[in-house]
Amino acid sequence: MSTTKEIRSSFLDYFAKNGHEKVESSPLVPRNDPTLLFTNAGMVQFKNVFTGQEKRPYNRAVTTQKCVRAGGKHNDLENVGYTARHHTFFEMLGNFSFGDYFKDRAIELAWNLLTREFGLPKDKLLVTVYHDDDEAAGHWKKIAGLPDEKIIRIATSDNFWSMGDTGPCGPCSEIFFDHGEGIPGGPPGSADEDGDRFIEIWNLVFMQFEQFAEGRRENLPRPSIDTGMGLERITAVLQGKHDNYDIDLMRHIIEASAEVSGVDPDGEFKVSHRVIADHLRSSSFLVADGVLPSNEGRGYVLRRIMRRAMRHAHMLGAKDPMVYKLVPTLVDEMGDAFPELKRAQSLITETLKLEESRFKETLDRGLKLLGDATGKLGGNDPLPGDVAFKLYDTYGFPLDLTKDILRGQNRDLDEAGFDAAMKKQKEAARAAWSGSGEAATDALWFDLHEKLGATEFLGYQTEVAEGKVQAIIKDGEEVEKAAQGDEVKVVLNQTSFYGESGGQEGDHGMLKIQDGFAMVVKDTQKKQDLYIHVGQIAKGELTVGDVVETHVDHRRRSRLRAHHSATHLLHEALRQTLGPHVTQKGSLVAEDRLRFDFSHQKPVTEAELAEIERAVNDRIRLNADVEVQLSTPEEAIKAGAMALFGEKYGDEVRVVSMGGPDAHKGAGRNYSTELCGGTHVGRTGDIGFLKIVSEGGLAAGVRRIEAVAGEAALDYVNAREKLLSEAAATLKIAPQELGNRLHGLLEERKKLERELADTRKKLVSGGGGGAAEAPEQVGDVALMARLLSDVPPKDLKPMADEIKKQLKSGVIVLISSNEGKASIVVSVTEDLTGRISAVDLVRAGSEALGGKGGGGRPDMAQAGGPDASKGEDAVTAIKGLIAKQASGEVAAG
Repeated sequence: MSTTKEIRSSFLDYFAKNGHEKVESSPLVPRNDPTLLFTNAGMVQFKNVFTGQEKRPYNRAVTTQKCVRAGGKHNDLENVGYTARHHTFFEMLGNFSFGDYFKDRAIELAWNLLTREFGLPKDKLLVTVYHDDDEAAGHWKKIAGLPDEKIIRIATSDNFWSMGDTGPCGPCSEIFFDHGEGIPGGPPGSADEDGDRFIEIWNLVFMQFEQFAEGRRENLPRPSIDTGMGLERITAVLQGKHDNYDIDLMRHIIEASAEVSGVDPDGEFKVSHRVIADHLRSSSFLVADGVLPSNEGRGYVLRRIMRRAMRHAHMLGAKDPMVYKLVPTLVDEMGDAFPELKRAQSLITETLKLEESRFKETLDRGLKLLGDATGKLGGNDPLPGDVAFKLYDTYGFPLDLTKDILRGQNRDLDEAGFDAAMKKQKEAARAAWSGSGEAATDALWFDLHEKLGATEFLGYQTEVAEGKVQAIIKDGEEVEKAAQGDEVKVVLNQTSFYGESGGQEGDHGMLKIQDGFAMVVKDTQKKQDLYIHVGQIAKGELTVGDVVETHVDHRRRSRLRAHHSATHLLHEALRQTLGPHVTQKGSLVAEDRLRFDFSHQKPVTEAELAEIERAVNDRIRLNADVEVQLSTPEEAIKAGAMALFGEKYGDEVRVVSMGGPDAHKGAGRNYSTELCGGTHVGRTGDIGFLKIVSEGGLAAGVRRIEAVAGEAALDYVNAREKLLSEAAATLKIAPQELGNRLHGLLEERKKLERELADTRKKLVSGGGGGAAEAPEQVGDVALMARLLSDVPPKDLKPMADEIKKQLKSGVIVLISSNEGKASIVVSVTEDLTGRISAVDLVRAGSEALGGKGGGGRPDMAQAGGPDASKGEDAVTAIKGLIAKQASGEVAAG
């Protein structure tokens, strides 16, 4: 008997030997098809290859694609556990030809694999073809030797595949395995075809035609092949099982569930073990691909799956969370084929544990409410919708979970009543919000969110994706279409663009359509959980319903990521260097810099800044993984995570840890752990390095650091280095000699300034070897007034003191012109200060110069004025006041 692992490997190796490229499974969140909730078939990742929009370096491929069907059109959730072949998660084995081989080779490869490699008996196999596909029927007869009665022609759409209303399409050929007469059921196309005897194991799609809107159908120039075979189904056949849950992979998980719970895997609670095994797979793979439980979109589907599994764990009698304990078994079974399971194991474990812990708090109370309500009903009466809504709204019971519980009672649910209660709550929420004083423009986003739901953010995993246009806003109004040149705001159902929040600026980039449309996205905002792409249409038209490619500006995103992660490390370095009183008071994460405001009562010293910078760069060089977990805000903060200033947190938060283990915090704790929804580097080494640019006061008790990281830090250092090189070149020295040379030049300048000041003093006082100018007499007061040019204000007082020594008794007025502005100093000898005030005189002079005020002592005062051309007027004004004060007409001071 081959194991599931061996069958998977055999399939991939067989087609690789036959010229097919082994291609890894694409994520469960489709990046190239926004119409799908989850990837549900192997061809999803190749959709654009089939349509010719994308070229790859190979024309044959083989994959094992992880798939989820648990919401929307393909929803098997309610049947899981009760049937033999329904799953929310399954693997689809597939081989593909992109214009290379066609029907004959596809049939030959399939037949040889099943009969030669897998050893299935030929008499147990039969096939279907589309009713008019004589070509495929002929190939089956020739290659496989099947008789006509085992080549069944089907005229329904079951055997004709299409990508949509238009586009590639073609007939199918399905391969069935006959489990034998002991199992009821008839062959496909018969009245008993829904029985379990004949099981479809492989579907070969012959992509042969192009379907046009008017009904016309033409042959494709390069017909292609798309096949799909469920791994679980073929494994059941090869292992001699009729039930997918009996194959080794599923059985190992079921037995682990039985061991943890202590409940027989095949007894009364067999269905519960099967539900847990299936839902463990879908939950774990969804988390590994970036989906986290929430109340909207994909996150809500994940929550529904998780809580259904957890309710069945409760039925098994588990008193404590148990589903998360099964993750190691799943990783052992599937981690080699899907390494993302191993990489995300801790995130998967913690997310399951958190969700189950929270749900268990309300499960008992919710079940009691449900029990009380059903106890009052008649035997076949449906559960009232308002009760189901209360379970949903108060206790977190997804509607399908309530239906699953009622299923065990053979009871229906009043879904119309549930919908009415939901509508009533939304109306009440809107009424409460409309009275909250929000700006009128925000009402638009509230209404759109009510109509459209939240935007799915794919940007943690990718910078390129596809999104469907759900709304176009132009001039504040919702429109159906916009044209080239229009400034618009666009809402998509999913996007790789990050909307500004948590201090991180929004992404820039392009929205594109293959036929030539382009929109330049200048900003991305986040309103009511909608991501708003703000920009201008550069080419073509955009219409609601269009599918666009979202292309984030990679360089800008990389710089933002580096700055955001560096901010986290900086925060912790500040706390460890300055003390635990440091808390974040605000931040900006921009493309060219980061800004971090924090509580601290005094300036950070140069030595402290150097230590902070060193600590951050030490952590960067460790190149440790940046880890993301899901938690409640309370639990995260209790475990040591820092909350961001001003942020509002929901029931679940992303906890971002980085910097490697930190001895200060104990075993298992990383250097930095914060609640954060922003985008971050994968490893700290991706930051590059951090350089602090400035530190200063912002408000009382609040300081601000500005810094650069990564490419921006390199730009900063390069610019500084260029300045140093240019300065060194100007001085004609080597850059390393610049410090000593500048020190010498400054000393030389100081010496020259002293000598110049001395010379000026001598010249003004007459001490330079020439005769001193005689003072002017104003009444009985000697006045020495000088109008000077380009004398620094700081030199005027020493010059006045020098003149005063020689004047003995009198008033000295010095007015200097510097770049059109005037500085004035008035000095009065001690014997005159009782009658004449230097302060009064300098104010009179300043007023004449167009200035106001001035001050000093009665014997020495200084002021200025904006108009140096009025120097003579200032002297005249001072003379007049001297005359009045000397005569006693005006009192000094």
